Amino acid sequence: MRCYHQAFLLCMVFSFFSLLYVFNQLASTLEDGADWNLNEQGVPDRRAHDTGHLLRKKPGLVGLRDRDEGLDRCKKLSVSYWNPYWRLPADVCGVNCLLESSIRKRSGSEVQEHGDGRSHLAVVACGPRLEETLAMLKSAVLFSIKPLHFYIFAEDHLHGHFRKALDSWPSTVLSKFNYTIYPITFPEENAKEWKKLFKPCASQRLFLPLILKEVDSLLYVDTDILFLQPVEDIWALLSQFNSSHLAAMAAEHEEPRIGWYNRFARHPYYGKTGINSGVMLMNMTRLREKSFKNDMTTVALKWEEILMPLLQKYKLNITWGDQDLLNIIFHHNPESLYVFPCQWNYRPDHCIYGSNCLKADQEGVFILHGNRGVYHDDKQPAFRAVYDAIHKYTFGEDMETSLLQPLEASLQSTTNTYCGRASHLFTKKLKRSIMSVQQDVTRRR
Repeated sequence: MRCYHQAFLLCMVFSFFSLLYVFNQLASTLEDGADWNLNEQGVPDRRAHDTGHLLRKKPGLVGLRDRDEGLDRCKKLSVSYWNPYWRLPADVCGVNCLLESSIRKRSGSEVQEHGDGRSHLAVVACGPRLEETLAMLKSAVLFSIKPLHFYIFAEDHLHGHFRKALDSWPSTVLSKFNYTIYPITFPEENAKEWKKLFKPCASQRLFLPLILKEVDSLLYVDTDILFLQPVEDIWALLSQFNSSHLAAMAAEHEEPRIGWYNRFARHPYYGKTGINSGVMLMNMTRLREKSFKNDMTTVALKWEEILMPLLQKYKLNITWGDQDLLNIIFHHNPESLYVFPCQWNYRPDHCIYGSNCLKADQEGVFILHGNRGVYHDDKQPAFRAVYDAIHKYTFGEDMETSLLQPLEASLQSTTNTYCGRASHLFTKKLKRSIMSVQQDVTRRR
């Protein structure tokens, strides 16, 4: 009888280690297959290089990993009902994951979010947009506490001007951001057509996911944007994405009676009043992976496959260029878009006929969008007053006395306009941002 027990125990041990071996081999096979797919797509092998960012499918900060951690194949992941061993990422060791089962509780350090802590901000500048872009970047640096990385796409003759201006900022300011300057790049076969679409180079934003392949998430803004609170606050909206969201924008209008798309558009558009692309938050990993439904074919198309066919179909019907193309795409894929409130993209349309941005009325304006050139003419003096105050402010001076107080004095003379009567909304959040920066400076001393 004892012999039977010993034989049974030996069989159980042998079966256990056999299963371990099979699971390990299966995980290795999946790993090799995924690496082959990456190599086929021109993505560098992360085991051999430390220059790439790990891609992630979760939005925002969740799932972000340091590039150094990309060298470690044995991730601290668990096998569970939502993460079975056959669906684990390619850079996970089979045995390690099997042993780290869901039965074993993970420590706090194992579930911490990783990353460089930076918000990634992109802008496209062509023509006479140098000073306006610099004012936007200045506002981003002034009120942000966490570090930033700027991706500046500009015409070749502007590159030197950007470097000279940014490098002249004080060292205390330079320590808060990094920047990279890129040339304007379009597909060669259609470059002229893309460049002349709407404003010069504006459609460059459509190709950012294809150019910045190593960047997971990105905040794109137009040059006529001014931040009135830290960039990291809108960056944090990535964490509010659900599993289907891959981009976030604000509605084009809050009030349908003055909406443009619902009254004049000759093409599909998102929702009731369309979306405005002047502030666009993207999970670009998801955007690159998504297959988009469309009205050109029954086959869902990848981002790089859908852009040119859309332009060819609708080029005679679109007015606002790349923004119209985005409206068409998200009309057919509404589940992919997260719509944030109008205070994150506050334009003259929200006050020119009376205040129609309820969130701004309640909490103030977070991001000011001076579209239609209102920073440089006298049509909306309240918008121009904010631009002038930030443009003229000198780094190192007290922001309350050298920026906020002069701005409030200027805004008092704009109350003869509807937007001027709402100008207290422009400084409501700005005051808090300045206070937060001053508190941070005091804490660091």
